[in-house]
Amino acid sequence: MSGATSFTSIPIVDISGLRSPDRAERERVAAEIGRAARDVGFLYVKGSGVDDALFDDMLEATKGFFALPLEEKMRSYIGLSRCHRGYVPIGEEGVESGTPDLKEAFDTALDLPADDPDYLAGNPMLGPNAWPDLPGFAEAVTAYYDAVLEVGHRLLWAFAVALGEDPDVFSRHAIKTPSQLRLVHYPFNADAHDVIGIGAHTDYECFTLLKGTAPGLEVMNGAGEWIDVPPVPGTFVVNIGDLLELWTNGAFVATSHRVRKVKEERYSFPLFFNVDYDTVVEPLPQFAGTGAQRAALRAGEHLFAQTAQSFAYLRRRIDSGDLVLPEGSLGLGQFGQQALHGASAAG
Repeated sequence: MSGATSFTSIPIVDISGLRSPDRAERERVAAEIGRAARDVGFLYVKGSGVDDALFDDMLEATKGFFALPLEEKMRSYIGLSRCHRGYVPIGEEGVESGTPDLKEAFDTALDLPADDPDYLAGNPMLGPNAWPDLPGFAEAVTAYYDAVLEVGHRLLWAFAVALGEDPDVFSRHAIKTPSQLRLVHYPFNADAHDVIGIGAHTDYECFTLLKGTAPGLEVMNGAGEWIDVPPVPGTFVVNIGDLLELWTNGAFVATSHRVRKVKEERYSFPLFFNVDYDTVVEPLPQFAGTGAQRAALRAGEHLFAQTAQSFAYLRRRIDSGDLVLPEGSLGLGQFGQQALHGASAAG
């Protein structure tokens, strides 16, 4: 059973102490992060150490890409990739709900060489990025990705310590991860009113580090109510994903969230921090036998199965019989508050 409370606001945690040489200071911050993970599943973090200029450079590069003609953007269409990288046009996502998401995106991840053995073996989430022919784009996005990924590694340590576990219990599985950075664009729509931009969902990985440019994000609390999560300067939004909920058997909460359509152009940059593709995730021994026990999942297979059910190009492959989901794959919406309160609570 989820531990999320009927919170009405999102806590802000200063994580600069995670870089302290003082172990006691690092543990103090980890404990604060753990409380937010248990009670809310969402938190703002400040003091990350990421240079604002890295975000600014990536934002400018992103705006330049999305301003290109559709025909040019489609040269990097995600459906042309063998490892789920590239341009995601409006209407590509959300098909499973019958209401396509009102956004476009560009999906990147760990940029591996074309001769990477996992890629050559057909891994569906590991391989090279599909960079467009746009000067400076790959460099700006990669610099930001690397900096935020480093923050993610510190948070992974903190989550382990907050649980009273070996500090490396998660980190030993985070060597070559399919951690994705999405560049998301919500176009300006003067006629927009209270409609969903992205439907209610949880994130498929361990946790997410998000920076956005405008309001619209909402999170569901323990009572099934939607709480606004506006941008706060100098912070990232961090939310718990499916895998940490599974590892803790619900002690940490994969909080359902959604994006409402707003009347301003909006950019959003979530980095979904994952563990290695073949990592087997199941409740840690301290949580075994507490509440309803969930079955084990492989981290990368869960990510791929959820992705395949959400993207039109992969759903077409499933429907044609060209793609079969990994054995034991879950349907969408099996974690977080959405699962507890039922799909009707999604609005």
